[in-house]
Amino acid sequence: MRESPAMSAAGGPVRYGIVGHGWRADFYLRLARQVPERFQCVGAVTRRPDVGARLEQQWGIPTYRSVEELVASAAPEVVVTSVPREANPEVVSSLVALDTAVLSETPPAPDADGLRRLWAAVGASDLVQVAEQHPYLPVVVALRTLIADGVLGKVTSAQVSWSHDYHATALLRILLGVAAEPARVSAVRTTGPLLEGPDRGGWPATPEVRPAAHTLAVLEMAGRSGVYDFSEGQWFNPWRRRHVIVRGSHGEVVGNEVTWSTENGTPVSAPIVRRHTGLDGNLEGADLDTLSWSGRVLYRNPYPGARLSDEEIAIGTCLERTGQWRRGVEPAPYPLADACQDHLLALAIHAAADTGGPVTTGAEPWAWAVRP
Repeated sequence: MRESPAMSAAGGPVRYGIVGHGWRADFYLRLARQVPERFQCVGAVTRRPDVGARLEQQWGIPTYRSVEELVASAAPEVVVTSVPREANPEVVSSLVALDTAVLSETPPAPDADGLRRLWAAVGASDLVQVAEQHPYLPVVVALRTLIADGVLGKVTSAQVSWSHDYHATALLRILLGVAAEPARVSAVRTTGPLLEGPDRGGWPATPEVRPAAHTLAVLEMAGRSGVYDFSEGQWFNPWRRRHVIVRGSHGEVVGNEVTWSTENGTPVSAPIVRRHTGLDGNLEGADLDTLSWSGRVLYRNPYPGARLSDEEIAIGTCLERTGQWRRGVEPAPYPLADACQDHLLALAIHAAADTGGPVTTGAEPWAWAVRP
């Protein structure tokens, strides 16, 4: 799945609104400021007038007190919901009732029953995508391209130690090519010391060693296996690096190193190489350019010159694809059914770790709509 720098040429910038405010919502506000030719935020919904006034002053956007006012006044193509998971289903349902496309925050509902209720309410509408950015991170797109091109042969197992819960299960399902088949989940949880790293507010004044929960799980799905490995606080912690392993019949990827078989059966290896401009004497500006492997470009930054982090690139890609999906130009980036399945698997991991016994998921109402 190669990314095109001109992906959004059709129809101009994606026009979107936001429900909510805070750390997560700011990602979408920054996109409109840093890449205005591709993204246009047409307004935000906040319940409190004082918060609305602050957003208007800081970001130069209109604010509204209800989703009905936002949709009627600003006519967004899609609305991003950035609210607590307990409140999200009601907000999503309200927008669908207004025949408005939604890019929902993750997860779309807090628990399995909430996922089923939300699916029953809006699943048939085909209006809801979910803001799961991890499949669109540059290195993940590069891995997906290698897998799709058959470099590794038939993929049989994957291991992810990177992010938590539904983010990690989304990666495992996508790398393994699994849809919503029943899964047998086994997990253990232990606690060990870990030096504090930064959080959303930055570095602690004096980092301390604190107890951190570590969850290790094995998911058996459709004859393939996925390993979930996450330490509490790992998202930002530099003492816990990204670990991804993908194994297939004809090769494997460990981190950024690819080993595969040539046509005559010779094992060869080459790394996935990141080209980042602005280093040493390079004067192109600090920016991701490409990810390449064995003389091939696997990924090209779709927002050159915007100086976005990988996370921002992935969030932007998910948002832009949602807008293009709404216009009928691109396929759906991450539908509600996929998000429900990935959160269901994450809940099964925690249930298995809590009980010490395996948990088996069944066929859910959204299973028919989940993509492999």
